[in-house]
Amino acid sequence: MTSDLLVCGLGPAGRALAYRALRQGQSVTVVDPQPERQWNATYAAWADELPDWVSAQVLAAVVDNPIAWTTRRVELARRYVVFDTARLQESLDLTGARILTDRVADIVAPTRSGQHAHDLPSVRLASGAVLPAGRVINARGVPRSPALAEQTAYGVVVDRAQWAEPETLFMDWRQDNGADPSEPRSFLYAVPLSDDAVLLEETCLAGRPALDSTVLRDRLTHRLRSRGITLTGEERIERVRFPVHGGKPGRTTFGAAGGLLHPASGYSVATALRTADTLSAGDSIWPHSARAVHALRLAGLRVLLALPPQDLPVFFDAFFTLPAARQRAYLSGRDDLPGTAAAMSALFTALPWRLRRTLVLSSAGISNN
Repeated sequence: MTSDLLVCGLGPAGRALAYRALRQGQSVTVVDPQPERQWNATYAAWADELPDWVSAQVLAAVVDNPIAWTTRRVELARRYVVFDTARLQESLDLTGARILTDRVADIVAPTRSGQHAHDLPSVRLASGAVLPAGRVINARGVPRSPALAEQTAYGVVVDRAQWAEPETLFMDWRQDNGADPSEPRSFLYAVPLSDDAVLLEETCLAGRPALDSTVLRDRLTHRLRSRGITLTGEERIERVRFPVHGGKPGRTTFGAAGGLLHPASGYSVATALRTADTLSAGDSIWPHSARAVHALRLAGLRVLLALPPQDLPVFFDAFFTLPAARQRAYLSGRDDLPGTAAAMSALFTALPWRLRRTLVLSSAGISNN
C-alpha cells in the first residue's frame, strides 16, 4: 500500500504532522522504533503561537505574566502556557494511520533514470522493507554531535506547597546556585505543571559543550537549599539534552530536523503545531523571509555562545527591555524578517558598548579572541 504521506519519527512534530494530514483526509504511514513511547519532557509555548485547533484541554497551566530575573526583576507582558504532555500526545490521535514499529535506515529521493528508477520517494527500513509514498517527511530530530551546541537541563518536580515563590520564572539568572561567576552560566526555570506540582529546572541555555546533568543537579540542589527547599531524592526528575541547531530547512524535513527549533531559545513545539497544516497540505513552510530569519537566529546563537558568562544576564536584561512587539518578533516571528532585523538592531543599541564588539564579531562568525 502506498500512502499519501509517510512520516519518519513520532515526536511532537512528527505526530502533529501525521495527525493534521489524517484530518485532511490523507492516507498516512508513520515509522518509529517506539511508537507507543510516552513523552516525558515538559513542553511550553507562548499562547499566541498556538493554532486555533489546539484545545485548552491539553494545557496544564496558563500564566499571564511570567517573570525573568536578569540584573533585575522583569515582568513579561505575554501569556505563557505549559502543556500537559500526556494530554498533548493523546490529542494528536493517529487513528487511521498505518503505524510501523521499525527504524528508518535510509530515505531515498525519487529518480527517473538508471536500473532502479522510481517516481516516488521511499524509505528503507532496518527490517529491510522498502516503502514508497507520495511524500516522505523526516521528523526524527537532530543527532547529537560535538560540533553542535546543545541545551541541557536538570529538573525536579516538587509539591506546590514547597515552592514559596508564587511567580512563574521563565528565566532566573540570580547567582544563588553556587557557581563561580567565571564558570558557564545556568538559570532557574520554574513553571507550574498542575495546581499541586511545580517543575524546578536548572538550565544551560546553549553551550558547546553544554553543562552536563551532574553539574546542573548540584547547582539546582544548592540553589533550592538557599531558598529553603531541601530535596528528598524521591522527586520525579527531568533531564534535558538536545542540539539547538543543525536542522535543514526544506520540503522534506520537519520539526527540529527541519530547522524549526529556535536556536537561541530551544523552543520548537508551538512552531511545529502551527505549521503542520501547511506542510501536510504539501505547501512550503520556508518562504525566503523565513530562511533569512533562520540565518539571523543562527547569528543570535553565535552571540550567546561567545558572550562571557558574567555578561549573559546583562544581555538578557537588554533584550527584555525591548518593547513587547520587538521581543515577540525575535522569539516567534519565524517569517517576519523586518521585525526580526529591527529587534536585533534595537538590542544592539541597548547593549553596553563593551558587548557590541562581541555581538558584531560573533554574529559574523569571527572569533573575539
